[in-house]
Order: sequence, then C-alpha cells, then structure tokens
Amino acid sequence: MTTPYEKIDAWVDAHFDEQTRFLQALIQVPTDTPPGNNTPHALRAAELIEAMGLPIEKHQVPQAEVEAAGLESITNLVARRHYGDGGRVIALNAHGDVVPPGEGWTKNPYGGEIENGKIYGRAAAVSKCDFSTFTFAVRALEAVDKPTQGGIELIFTYDEEFGGEVGPAWLLQHKIIQPDLVIAAGFSYQVITAHNGCLQMELTVHGKMAHAAVPHTGIDALQGANRILTALFAQNALYQNITSKVEGITHPYLNVGFISGGTNTNVVPGKVVIKLDRRMIPEEDPVAVEASIRAVIDAAVADFNQGRTDDGIHVDVRRMLLSKALKPLPGHKPLAEALQRNASAVFNEQIPACGTPLYTDVRIFGEAGIPGVLYGAGPRTVLESHAKRADERLDLEDLRRATKVVARSLHDLLNGRGI
Repeated sequence: MTTPYEKIDAWVDAHFDEQTRFLQALIQVPTDTPPGNNTPHALRAAELIEAMGLPIEKHQVPQAEVEAAGLESITNLVARRHYGDGGRVIALNAHGDVVPPGEGWTKNPYGGEIENGKIYGRAAAVSKCDFSTFTFAVRALEAVDKPTQGGIELIFTYDEEFGGEVGPAWLLQHKIIQPDLVIAAGFSYQVITAHNGCLQMELTVHGKMAHAAVPHTGIDALQGANRILTALFAQNALYQNITSKVEGITHPYLNVGFISGGTNTNVVPGKVVIKLDRRMIPEEDPVAVEASIRAVIDAAVADFNQGRTDDGIHVDVRRMLLSKALKPLPGHKPLAEALQRNASAVFNEQIPACGTPLYTDVRIFGEAGIPGVLYGAGPRTVLESHAKRADERLDLEDLRRATKVVARSLHDLLNGRGI
C-alpha cells in the first residue's frame, strides 16, 4: 500500500521541472536591497502563484512607512489555505529581498542559470528558493492528502535585509496574519531553533576640513575614525571569551562593513561615516550591548581629543537596526521534531536541531509569542551557498528533498501527529 509520504514524494518529483522554472522566474526579477524597490517582484510572484490556483493577497505598505524604513516599495504577499475548523494555522515565511550582487560573478546574477545540477543567481539560496519550497510543498500536500482542519499561511515578505519592520512585523501589527506556528526560510541539513541577534549602528565622525598643505588648520576626521576603529576591533578579542551554550553558535563578534569619507586627496577629511554590525548571542542583553559599544566609542573620542587645543572630533551615533536573538519557545518542539524526523528520512542522515549565527525574520514571530523554526532549501553551510557573495547557488536536489520534507511535516502537523 502506498503511504502518504510516498505519494507526496512522487508528486514533488513529477512537478519538479515546473518548480525549477518557478524559481528561475523569481530569480530573474531583481530585488536588490538597497534600494529596495521590491513591489515588482511581489507582483510577478503573485501572478505565478495565482496561475497555480492559489489565490494570494497583496498588502502594499504605505509609502511613508516604506521610505521611513529606507526602502522604495514593499508589497507583502499572503496566501491563505483554510482546511477546516480546529487545528493549528502554520505560517510558511520566506523573504524576497536580497543584498545587491556585488563583484566577481561568473554567472548572470539574475539569470537563474542551471549548471551541473545547481541553479545560480542572487537569492537562489537565500531565500527566493523557499518561495518555491513552501509553495510546492503546499501544493503537494493538497494534491495527495488535503487536511480537514487547521490551515496554512504562505507569507512572502520583502524587508528582511532591513530588519523586517515593514514585512512580518507590519503584517502582525495589522493583524493580517495570526498563525499559531511558523516555519521560516532556512537550510536543508539543520532545523534552526535559535539564532543570534544583530545590532547595526552608523557612526558619523565630524572633524574640520583643511588644505593638505596646512593640515594643522583642520581636524582630521579619518584619524579620529581610525582611533575609534582600533578600539572597536579590540573588542573582538574580548568577545571570544564569551561563549554561547547554544549548539551552532560560538561567541559575539563585530564587523565594520562600510566606511566613507573625505572629499579629495589634498583635503584633510572633515567627515567620515562608519557602519558596523554587532552580532549578539542569545544569552546577551541587547540594551547592555549597545551601551557597551557607545561607551567604547566615547572613550576613543575622549582619548583622541585629550590634550588638543582645538575642538577635536565629535561623533553622532545612530542605531540602524536592532534584531533580537531567536530563543526557543515551548511550543516549537512539534515543529522541530516533525522536520527532523522527515528530513532524516528523506536525506538518509541525522538532521540536528541547533542554532545559527545568522539573524532572521523568524525572531519577529518569536517576539509575538509565536513558536518558530527555520527550515528550507539550502546546503550545509552559508559558505557553500555563496549567500551575499558572487555566484550564489543552490543544489537542485536540496530543493527537491527540502520540498518533500516540508510537505511531509505539514501533513504530520495538520493531521495531529506530534501536536
């Protein structure tokens, strides 16, 4: 007798060429963030999904809110599948926004080219792939053994790179979505139950411009910035002494990813802008972390200015993003167990539940009291995926198998197994 699992697997196999074409079409519409003009992708995704027979809601975020978040356009998508009274509503959330391609590509970043079983393109692995994983998992479930209770919400959003405030947070705030559980975009070889938090800050170092021939008449903002950077980088050595107890997460760290300043080579720089990223392990207090970094900056400024006869430098500090860590909620266990069980069977190896040093939108659901985990299509490590690097790629077999895992797990969860 053929089991529901076998039927699900067979359906995914039979429709996998269609699924691959769907992912190619999503990759071919850019969603570079910044600048964050993401509505065109949402409209194309909605068109493709509706052509599959899944009605989808388009929720356009007001322009003033979008611009306040530093973006150009946002339309979030929600496809609701209601199967019957009772049971849980499970959200499947993936984000379509992604960082710009950058340099060094050997493939078209928006081509969706396939070579040696891998599909290439920006967001192929993070996380347009899981638009595909989740959509076809729902289709497989409904084609093979449609549940009779509960429901699914396919939620596709577009501001994960900028913090999720006009994506999942906006949908939750306006009560457009109210799921009981959430599976967010992830990788195939781990079920992620915890992740780091992230603090991003912009530092504007102000000095005084002057002619390079008479530098003593100015105040070199770049030298001041160098003093601040030296102090900040020294913290990384100290962070290695702070160890997380969450498997998959090591210690905090700090990265300076952007520096801009000066006007010309023969001018003493009067202003330098620095943007930093501080990853926080789940055990850390974000308020204390931010206060500590500000204290390091203040001390470096005071050190630079000490003994000077001029005004010295001063620094404006602006918080750009505060993403809290994902901590497991009691209700996440059925999700993790269903995904682990089915992934271990499909991949024929033990799939662990662990943490990741990334930060994601799923923590927004966690802050709202909605248990969630990360699972989707992707390799064993971020490095293998080339996410945020040139030639981002996804092994299509990981996409195929992850789709089977998600569909099987939805079958279990919506039919009462493990809840």
